[in-house]
Amino acid sequence: MEQFLIVAAAHFLALLSPGPDYFLVARTSMSAGWLKATGACLGIALANGVFILAAFSGVSALRPDSALFVAIQLAGCAYLLYIGVLFIRHAGSTSLIQVTAANDGLASPWIQGLLMGFVSGILNPKNALFYVSLASMVSGSHTSLGWKLVYGLWMFSAVLLWDVLVAAAIGNLRVRRRFSRALPWLERVSGAVLILLALAVIIHLGWR
Repeated sequence: MEQFLIVAAAHFLALLSPGPDYFLVARTSMSAGWLKATGACLGIALANGVFILAAFSGVSALRPDSALFVAIQLAGCAYLLYIGVLFIRHAGSTSLIQVTAANDGLASPWIQGLLMGFVSGILNPKNALFYVSLASMVSGSHTSLGWKLVYGLWMFSAVLLWDVLVAAAIGNLRVRRRFSRALPWLERVSGAVLILLALAVIIHLGWR
C-alpha cells in the first residue's frame, strides 16, 4: 500500500504540471464548451493507457535509448509545432476543433476532439518516459500482476477524471464569458509555449 501511495502521488504531481494535453483540453473547453472537450479528455486517457500497458508489460522498444522512443519524441515535436501554429493562427477566430474537422471531413466535434486528444497524448514526449520510469520502479520491487493492474487502472482513471475536471472548470459558462476577451491572447501564449516545448525537446535530442 505504501508503494501505491508513492506511485499515485508521483503520478498526480505529474498531472498538475501543464503540458500539451492540458493546453489542448483548456483550449477546446474554452472555445467549444466542456462537454465537447470530454472527447479530448477520453482520447488523452486512452493514449496514456497505451503507454501504461506498454510500460508495465516491459516493452523494450519504449526504453529511452531505443530508436522507437526517439521517433515518438520527434513525431511528438512535429505535432506540438503543428498545434502551436494552429493555436496562434486561429486565436480568437473559431474553434480549433471546427478548423481541424473541416480539414479532416469529420462531422462530430466530440469525435474530432477524441482523435485530437489521442494523438496529443500518444505524441506527448514526456508520457512514454514518465510511465517507463514508474514501471521500472514498480517492476524492480517485484510487484504482482494484480497490483500492476491496480496501478494501471488508477492512473488511467486519474488522467481521465483530472482532465474532465479541468475541462468543466475552464468551460464553465461564467468563466468563458469572463475570459472571452482574453482568450485570443491565452491561445497565442499557449501556442508559443507548445512551440517552445517542441524546440526544447529537439535541442535536447540533438545534444545527446
